[in-house]
Amino acid sequence: MEIRTIEAPFSEEVLASLHVGDIVNITGKIFAGRDAVLPKIVKMIEEGTLKENGIDLQGGVIFHTAVSPAGVGPTSSNKLEIEGTMPELTKAGIRMHLGKGALKPETVKMMGENNTVFAVIAPVTALLNSKVTSKKCLAHPELGMEAFYELGIDGFPAVIAAAHGESMF
Repeated sequence: MEIRTIEAPFSEEVLASLHVGDIVNITGKIFAGRDAVLPKIVKMIEEGTLKENGIDLQGGVIFHTAVSPAGVGPTSSNKLEIEGTMPELTKAGIRMHLGKGALKPETVKMMGENNTVFAVIAPVTALLNSKVTSKKCLAHPELGMEAFYELGIDGFPAVIAAAHGESMF
C-alpha cells in the first residue's frame, strides 16, 4: 500500500480523498492537547477568544498528546475529556483528530457529517519526537506538558481510522 504525504492544515478536498485504512505521513503545523487542556480550548471557542490567542483551527489537526521532555506520544482519544470535546473542536475547524483507541459510533458519525477524520498513531514516542521540528506553547502554559501547543512536524506516520461516517473499529 502506498503511503501518502498530506500537509496540515488540510483542504476539504484532501479530507474527502481519505478513506479508512489509508496510511499517511502528516507534515505541516498541528496542535497538541489532551484531557487537561482540550476542555479549556472548548471554553475559549465558546468565549470567542481563540483568535486573540493566535489560534486558528481551520483545517487543523489536534494530536491527543502531552508535550514532554521525553517526546510526544498518543493518549487514548476515547477519554471523556477528549472525545467529549471533538464536536466543538470540529465545528471550530479541526479536520483531523489524531490519537489512539476506538471512538463511539456517534462521534464517528458526527465527524463524517463534517468531513473530519480520526487517525490513529502507534505509541512510538522516540520516533515521533524525531519528527517534531518546532514547539510553541499557545495557551494554558500553567499546565506544563499538558498545555496547548503548536508543533511543526515532518512525516508523522498515521492510519485513517474513521472517515465519511465509517470506522475500522
